[in-house]
Amino acid sequence: MTNQTFRDRILHWAFAMGIWVKGFDAILEIVGGFIFLLASDLTLNRLVIALTAHELVEDPHDMIANVLRQAVAQASLDTHLFGGIYLIIHGLAKLWLVTGLLRSKPWAYPATIGFLCLFITYQLYRLSYHDSLGLVLLTLFDSVFVILIWREYRLL
Repeated sequence: MTNQTFRDRILHWAFAMGIWVKGFDAILEIVGGFIFLLASDLTLNRLVIALTAHELVEDPHDMIANVLRQAVAQASLDTHLFGGIYLIIHGLAKLWLVTGLLRSKPWAYPATIGFLCLFITYQLYRLSYHDSLGLVLLTLFDSVFVILIWREYRLL
C-alpha cells in the first residue's frame, strides 16, 4: 500500500464520518424541533433543568447552561413556533443532502457545499459579534467537511 492510497483512504473515511455526523445531527434537529413545537413551557423548562443540572452542580457559573435556562424560561409562543419549524426544516434539508451524499448523487455534492457555505458565512458573521469556542469549532468542522466534499466530488 502506497502513502497516496493510505492518504486517500483516510480522507474518504473522514468524509464518510462527516456525513454520518451531519446525518445524526439532522435527526437530532428534527426531533428537537418537534419537542420544541409540542412541549409546553413547563415541560421544556423541566427538560432544560434536567439536562443542565449536572453541569451547574460542577460549575454554577457555566455560561451555556445558564443562557439555555434563561432562554427557555423567557420563550414565547412565537419563539416555540419559529424555533420548532426552523429546526425541523433545517434538519430535513440536511437529512436530504446527507442521503444524496450517501447515495453518491452528483447533485448532492454542490448542493451540500452551497448549503454549508451559507451557514459558514452566517457563523463567521456571528463570530464577528461574539466569540464562541463552540461556534469556532463548528465553523472549522464545516469548512473541512466542505473541502472533503469537494475532493470526493472531483473523484466522482
